[in-house]
Amino acid sequence: MDAIDRHILSILQEDASLSIADIAAQVGLSQTPCWKRIQRLEASGVLQGRVALLSPEKLGLGLSVYVSIVAGEHSDAWLDRFTGAVAAMPEVVEFYRMAGDVDYMLRVVVSDMVAFDEFYKRLIAIAPLRNVVSRFAMERIKATTALPLETAPPIAFPRARRVAEEAIAG
Repeated sequence: MDAIDRHILSILQEDASLSIADIAAQVGLSQTPCWKRIQRLEASGVLQGRVALLSPEKLGLGLSVYVSIVAGEHSDAWLDRFTGAVAAMPEVVEFYRMAGDVDYMLRVVVSDMVAFDEFYKRLIAIAPLRNVVSRFAMERIKATTALPLETAPPIAFPRARRVAEEAIAG
């Protein structure tokens, strides 16, 4: 991945609705090479999708809750049941297995405290939990889906890496 790929990704992180012509013009390519780069980024899994970002407040989903969970046990059966059920809950917009004193961290988006209480009751009914702590966000100061591409290490696509290795061995 080169500087042009990173520039394309940066543009797409800001506005994925831009046309290929607009993106190509911004990165200094014609449309076909730009489109091929985007396809390669998609095929490699670097570009996972293009979505619309919605305003939770304008949709009546203004309460964000961060829920930390300490597991009740660590068996495979418990893990499968718990992770499958929690991942399927639509209110859970982020779900992480953690290292440290907490086993799981969730970001839950709901309309209000009543909706969170209903969610919480469903959550604790899934499987035995040792501890659940909920933290309520009072104000969103920064929220972005854009990754800091300028700090990411260089990566090579498999084909480019193979061609470089063959040239060195050559």
